[in-house]
Amino acid sequence: MANKPFNRRDFLKNTGISAAAFPFLGNLEALALPGNNQKKQRMVIFFSPNGVIPDSFWPNEEGENFNFKEILSPLDPFKKQTLVLNGVCDKVRGDGDNHMRGIGCLLTGIELLPGNVQGGSHTPAGWANGLSIDQEIKQYLQKSESTRTRFGSLELGVLVPDRADTWTRMSYSAANKPVTPIDDPYQLFSKLYGKTKDKEILGSVLDPVIADLKKVSSLVGKEDRKILEEHAGFVREMEKEIRAMKGATVHAMLKLEPGIREENDNLPKISRMQLDLLHNSLMADFNRVATFQFTNSVGGARMKWLGVDEGHHQLSHEPDTNKVAVEKLVKINKWFCEEIAYFAKKLQETPEPNGSGSMLDNTLLVWTNELGKGNSHTLDNIPFVMVGGNLGWKTGRSLKFPRIAHNRLLMAMAHGFGHKVSSFGNPDYCKDGPLVLS
Repeated sequence: MANKPFNRRDFLKNTGISAAAFPFLGNLEALALPGNNQKKQRMVIFFSPNGVIPDSFWPNEEGENFNFKEILSPLDPFKKQTLVLNGVCDKVRGDGDNHMRGIGCLLTGIELLPGNVQGGSHTPAGWANGLSIDQEIKQYLQKSESTRTRFGSLELGVLVPDRADTWTRMSYSAANKPVTPIDDPYQLFSKLYGKTKDKEILGSVLDPVIADLKKVSSLVGKEDRKILEEHAGFVREMEKEIRAMKGATVHAMLKLEPGIREENDNLPKISRMQLDLLHNSLMADFNRVATFQFTNSVGGARMKWLGVDEGHHQLSHEPDTNKVAVEKLVKINKWFCEEIAYFAKKLQETPEPNGSGSMLDNTLLVWTNELGKGNSHTLDNIPFVMVGGNLGWKTGRSLKFPRIAHNRLLMAMAHGFGHKVSSFGNPDYCKDGPLVLS
């Protein structure tokens, strides 16, 4: 008599576990599908806008014996797992200004389509004419049962403007098809852990979930119980936060929905909420690819928590002789780096589910920008800083290249996942093949 195929959902239903708890259980070894324990590879691409201050960003040294400058100093604990790539340039030209092409061509490596969005150049432009590398890798991973995940990828943001234009989108599922990032943590929570009608009923969902996680805990081994305990702790923290915000909102503004409002001064809080949710999503193996977009190209956040009252984009236009502006821009970019270091630390402190080492060992974090330098609007020396890995690259190095096309780096990302593309984006910039980082 043939054995009936193992069905996780039927098994969980038979144990009396509610559907609301299912999303938390997908990465448990005891419930894994046969042959689905190969080493994972993940990638998260972070974007921050308006260029950097080169003298405070790029290491002077090349090779393994290098030192981080002020902006990259938060990554010092991860120095041996970091690659700093200088000399990688966005050579894609065509319609649109450099801010538009900077973000629109950043992950696509191809020109913008003609359009009616007028920037600072003489020629207006539209969306990018190809899919982005995150979506290319997502589609590749989703083709195989062993690497397919619930979502494939997540596109996240922090205070991304509601308007949809070339300055606000960096991920593309195809030519002329930008992907809108989720910048509301409550919307993201709902996407990950259940379809709730509104934020107010979210709390009522969480108690049964906690009870169900306890049920499953008695059925699985020690390592799986650790994962369940982390999920349960996260749910409890979210429950406390929602209840606390309910009370605060009712007291201050009765007509407002509970929750952290999407406004400038809440940027640090929203960033951490989004990063924590992304961490949990990766840990649960809901996705293996993500983009994380801080504001947008020409983003004008006022980082008052750093003592900066001016808008970011406004400051980035100041000349190098304005030392006060330069100092503030260093603070701004260092803050972005601190957020990435926070996420790297969370991954480093999380054991790889069903594997060895930490999650950071198997997750490539990429930090990039639409410009090399704000006041010159150059597309040369686009910042590309990598932390973590498992793509076969040799980390712990500062590398300097002779103005190479960033398409070759995008190709190298695909090749690192085993996706041997012969070109990516505009093939004219791919003739020398993928960048060799091993």
